[in-house]
Amino acid sequence: MTSPDPTSVFVTAPDGLRLHVRVRGANHSAEHPGRLPAVCLPGLTRTAEDFDVLARALANDPQHPRRVLALDYRGRGRSDYDLDPAHYAVPVEAGDVLAVLAALGAEPAVIVGTSRGGLIALVIAALRPQAIAGVVFNDIGPVIEPAGLARIKGYVGKMGSPANFAEAAALLRRLSAGQFPTLTEADWLAAAHRGFREHGGRLVPTYDPALARTLENFDPSVPLPALWREFDALKDKPVLVVRGANSDLLSPATVAEMQARHPALDSITVPDQGHAPLLAEPDVIARIAAFAARCDQVARSST
Repeated sequence: MTSPDPTSVFVTAPDGLRLHVRVRGANHSAEHPGRLPAVCLPGLTRTAEDFDVLARALANDPQHPRRVLALDYRGRGRSDYDLDPAHYAVPVEAGDVLAVLAALGAEPAVIVGTSRGGLIALVIAALRPQAIAGVVFNDIGPVIEPAGLARIKGYVGKMGSPANFAEAAALLRRLSAGQFPTLTEADWLAAAHRGFREHGGRLVPTYDPALARTLENFDPSVPLPALWREFDALKDKPVLVVRGANSDLLSPATVAEMQARHPALDSITVPDQGHAPLLAEPDVIARIAAFAARCDQVARSST
């Protein structure tokens, strides 16, 4: 038995904006006691749709089915856009995620954080560690490589309006083929449908272009503050790191330091993918499902 299509739920943020959440699977506390919810947090300009394959698999896992929530941050997907772009900030978005967890009874949760989603998980670990049962860091860590962020800054808010989805797919391929050399034309077209939507007879990105302002002051020559203190707040939580072999945002050295600080940490390197791995391959999904089941066991043993 597989779960039906995802349900869209809207939660009010602390400042009144409407936040969109895609929900799959049964309420763990009602139908699957002891199964923690998985909460999927996307990258800077990404949406909940990035997690559709993973969310479907986790919700329908034959041994450990669980509820899966995937968020659209403010200014992305079907969530409200913010009139003040200064609110497109990790601390604000962490507050939004905590509001969603509370409203939907999803604490503690197994967080799957892609890029910015992992940074949000680090902030939550420092602010409210009891909200987290474990974290999957998808191509992100306490140290961000400036070359990768400079590459992202080069296209955020500058995607224009492709004439059609085929043109959008070609644009994405030009930007990211170096990170994902083995994706097919069908893969790039699917990425275009996730990254653009039709509006007023044209295609526009599925995010507020004002997000580009969050990177305006980034200077690649000035190292970003490391978040090791926040990472250390996870010392008693299960952690899994997924790194793309071609990543320019998460270095092997950072993964090694994460392992040194958290000896129980597990890691995966995804071949032929960069920033950020798609989390759609059967072997990667199986590792994440097994990790979530381990989080269930740890949570049960601590109560």
